[in-house]
Amino acid sequence: MKEDEIDISNHTSNHVDEYKDIDFDYIITVCDHANENCPYIPSKNALRLHHNFFDPSKVAGTDKEKHNAFLKARNEIKDYIKNFIEQYL
Repeated sequence: MKEDEIDISNHTSNHVDEYKDIDFDYIITVCDHANENCPYIPSKNALRLHHNFFDPSKVAGTDKEKHNAFLKARNEIKDYIKNFIEQYL
């Protein structure tokens, strides 16, 4: 993300219960495992979308190959979000 000038160094993972009182507009699952196994997120009006993104953590190889795998995933997410904005917002 730093290569795209986005600083996520202070971001954290949060438990889904922290969001139980938020009525989301959209809920997007980002891998088949999440789509099938993640807890239900209650939201009255949320449009639920799913996209199985490439998982760079499963790539073995040189540091360069692993780095390229993360770039591939980042770019796939970027393209998805651009299309999402054009279609839904």
